[in-house]
Amino acid sequence: MTEHHTLSDRLRARAQQLGLSPAHVAEMAGVNRSFVYDILRGRSARPGIDKLAEVARVLKVEREWLIHGIGEVEGEPPFIENPDETFVAIAHASPRPSMGGGAVVTEDHDTPGRAYHFRRSWIKGSLKASPSQLRIMHVEGDSMAPTLLDGDTVLVDMTRRAPNPPGIFVLDDGMGLVAKRLEHVPNSEPPAVRVISDNGFYSPYERSAEEIHIIGRIRWFAREI
Repeated sequence: MTEHHTLSDRLRARAQQLGLSPAHVAEMAGVNRSFVYDILRGRSARPGIDKLAEVARVLKVEREWLIHGIGEVEGEPPFIENPDETFVAIAHASPRPSMGGGAVVTEDHDTPGRAYHFRRSWIKGSLKASPSQLRIMHVEGDSMAPTLLDGDTVLVDMTRRAPNPPGIFVLDDGMGLVAKRLEHVPNSEPPAVRVISDNGFYSPYERSAEEIHIIGRIRWFAREI
């Protein structure tokens, strides 16, 4: 069945089947890389027909197969997975203190064994999030015990930075990234946020919203036993 697949799905699957990167496809077709990447990212619903014909030539398929999934494919057609049922890798956030106003650094040196993969349909349907805006982090310390323990793995949604509704967030406290429970202080002017550690040994405190640098809301966690 092809009706659930898109031009992007077919282009990606065929290029992978032939061992070609998007950049190679563009170079061999004589088109800009952005033409190919925009299709793959779903940003180009109606790409230029002439350029698409050159891409189809490189991929050894008919243009109509790329557009509609109907047409000739040289050799075996590629297997196209339902994109929502595929798993996507989520990048790690660096545990190092963040520099330059609290930017979250992505670790590029993670070994494959540490990668965390989540079903795309769960990210899109349950979390209503984009994989590119999610980060994996590891909890350090006991300030959020018993809710979160030292070494727990958490999934952070960096698009959710408002403590409304209250929840557990990752903050940049100037020394590094920490997990805390946050809630808006009612009727505060200027707006204030209460920072709470679930561990009773740590006292809650309040800061103005401008003083709190929120990285994102924790949406999921895992723990080894």
